Amino acid sequence: MVDKTHSLSLSTNEKLGLISTMATMLTAGIPLLETVDSLMDDAKGNTLKVLKVVRDDMMQGKPLYSSFAKFPNIFNTVTINIIKSSEEAGTLDVVLKDVRSQIQKDMEFMDKVKSAMTYPIIIFFVFMIVMLVILIVVIPKVGTVFTQLRVTLPLPTKIMIAVSKAITGYPIVVILCTAAVIFGLVMLYKFQKKVILNMLFSLPIVSTLVKQIDLTRFARSMYLLLTSGITLNNALELSKDVVLRADISKAIVLANDTLLSGKKLSEGFKQRKKIFPGIIIKIIEAGEKTGTLEKSMQDIADYMDYQVTNTLKTVTSLLEPLMLVVVGFLVGGMMMSIIAPIYGLISQVGGR
Repeated sequence: MVDKTHSLSLSTNEKLGLISTMATMLTAGIPLLETVDSLMDDAKGNTLKVLKVVRDDMMQGKPLYSSFAKFPNIFNTVTINIIKSSEEAGTLDVVLKDVRSQIQKDMEFMDKVKSAMTYPIIIFFVFMIVMLVILIVVIPKVGTVFTQLRVTLPLPTKIMIAVSKAITGYPIVVILCTAAVIFGLVMLYKFQKKVILNMLFSLPIVSTLVKQIDLTRFARSMYLLLTSGITLNNALELSKDVVLRADISKAIVLANDTLLSGKKLSEGFKQRKKIFPGIIIKIIEAGEKTGTLEKSMQDIADYMDYQVTNTLKTVTSLLEPLMLVVVGFLVGGMMMSIIAPIYGLISQVGGR
């Protein structure tokens, strides 16, 4: 049973629906077991499987967080610890509302990222289609004419004709080779994920964007954890796992070490000013002075969310013309490799 639940997953919408309905029913005063039974009446697929595990555990006297912990692909350690703390404090209905709000914000957050990436992906696929049409339809006909006329071809044209012959003459081999390359890349990513991601995150624009996303997720997680009553040290320990960049995770660990040595959290962040902007440190200092650090974390999350939105707009505005130039250059290069021999042939005929 453990193995099955370990690999189980839910879409973000399914997860949101589950948490949202559970929070609403608990707020209305319905006991947790009755809530789960009611949800099971309309649940389907993996959601039903999750609820069955929760109900079985509850019948054995186990808390909700221990059931959710069986589904690591659905509920991360931050969510599990928040629910654990709320069950102990008797504030599960309130905390589930906060979790629901967090999921909604994450959905909006990811929608912004997906929206920014839609245009480049569409342009890429359009280019691939155009390139295949040229290689499969245009090049074979033009190549036959060049061969019959015995025209001296430049190297780019020879390469395109060779690629075209490979695609049209041995399609199964080409498909198998392409599949093998894709499989190899997937396996490489699977076993060398950290190395590949670190290389990707080191790119200039991507680095800034990922850093802002990580800081947003970190601040939101800290807000939820602190609000649910988890200590600052434990909150930092849990929050380091929600970020993508290794240097930010390391900086959070070092800030926690600073806190354990008896200093303030803001002092730990000051030692990593390249990672944590000055405005974040100032907001944290204000929160420490007034005793409202959890509210400060919420303010940081909102501020960084705004920064991510602006960065995405900038990236999108830069990518659109850049993609057009790159695609135009590549397609133009392919067409020139076809037109150049024709001009050469015309000049030879004119010379005669």
